[in-house]
Amino acid sequence: MSTAHPALKIKRLQDIDVEGKRVLVRVDYNVPMKDGRVTDDTRIRETLKTLEYLIARGAKVALVAHLGRPKGKPEPKYSLKPVAEALSRLLKRPVAFAPDCVGPEADRVVGALQGGQIALLENLRFHPEEEKNAPAFAQALAKHGEVFIQEAFGAIHRAHASTAGVCKYLPGGIGFLVQKELEFLDRVLSNPTRPFLAIIGGAKVSDKLGVLDKLLDRVDCLLIGGGMAYTFLNAQQVSVGKSLLEADKVADAQRIIAKAYARQVKCLLPADHLVVREIQPGAQTAVTQSMAVPPDMIGVDIGPHTVEIFTEEIRKARTIFWNGPMGIFETDAFSGGTLAVAKAMAAATKAGATTIVGGGDSIAALAKAGLSSQVSHCSTGGGASLEFLEGKILPGLAALAG
Repeated sequence: MSTAHPALKIKRLQDIDVEGKRVLVRVDYNVPMKDGRVTDDTRIRETLKTLEYLIARGAKVALVAHLGRPKGKPEPKYSLKPVAEALSRLLKRPVAFAPDCVGPEADRVVGALQGGQIALLENLRFHPEEEKNAPAFAQALAKHGEVFIQEAFGAIHRAHASTAGVCKYLPGGIGFLVQKELEFLDRVLSNPTRPFLAIIGGAKVSDKLGVLDKLLDRVDCLLIGGGMAYTFLNAQQVSVGKSLLEADKVADAQRIIAKAYARQVKCLLPADHLVVREIQPGAQTAVTQSMAVPPDMIGVDIGPHTVEIFTEEIRKARTIFWNGPMGIFETDAFSGGTLAVAKAMAAATKAGATTIVGGGDSIAALAKAGLSSQVSHCSTGGGASLEFLEGKILPGLAALAG
């Protein structure tokens, strides 16, 4: 790991004696649900290696997690009970469930655990103290363990009671998932095999400014797609029609383009677009003949010429980081560009490139293309991976580094 990162001073699970101990594990089980069932169990499966390691050593494991944004009070639709059932199926063993994460009910369920048994406690965010990082709440959570293991990479950029607060009361370290995340992201930061390519998409420039700025210090080529591309095109006096535009970020986009030019980083914007008159299912699509979008049209995806250009850059690269879709990929008719990037990433991986995908939308696009297992690494935390690449200190890691 790079010396610039506090992860250097953090213990790993395999360096900690957990034999027969009560272990509190923060996991990221903020998974998509429909009709009370988990629809994508990727984040749950990613924790199994750590859980099986603890089970094999006779630890008594209490898992804490959040789901959704229940605004600090219990809401049945955000209950983690269906997640406990999904975890039980994956582990092929019973998983106890506590109807609260602190208080007598939680204490009873955790207290009843024998060596090698697991309990999942109810949604942390049913308590406002979680997001406020209230010391008393962190202390109540810490009662469930003698050791704390951080395995929620998707939450370590938040200074909450369960990510930063508990570290004041328990010795701890990072599980196998967080170790893997840091290893891949650190490879991108400290020693990428070149050419190093970043593909950044998604709706808003404002969400990605910091990471774009940082990546320009490291990459050889930058591809910009998605809704944010229209702000960059506007910054170059290209007409974007009625496409998404952050007018207050045009100057920032100009600065990013100027920095790319100054650093001799190839910075490519869409050369053509898939456009519609209005965004709705079944809308008639057209392809523009140039970078410009007609006045009465809205760009919803990169066009076929751009797909060719981007695919060729992906083919040439040896390290690739992708965050954010190329268009409104949730609508099948507007998903072609994003799926083409997913396929090009899989082909690059097969050809020996290191490919890292960060962010829920990009990971969902890979899943939609049936290619999730065909990239080097899918980061379970989009926000955390971006902040890590920006060089920010992640509170959940800083707390463990003490």
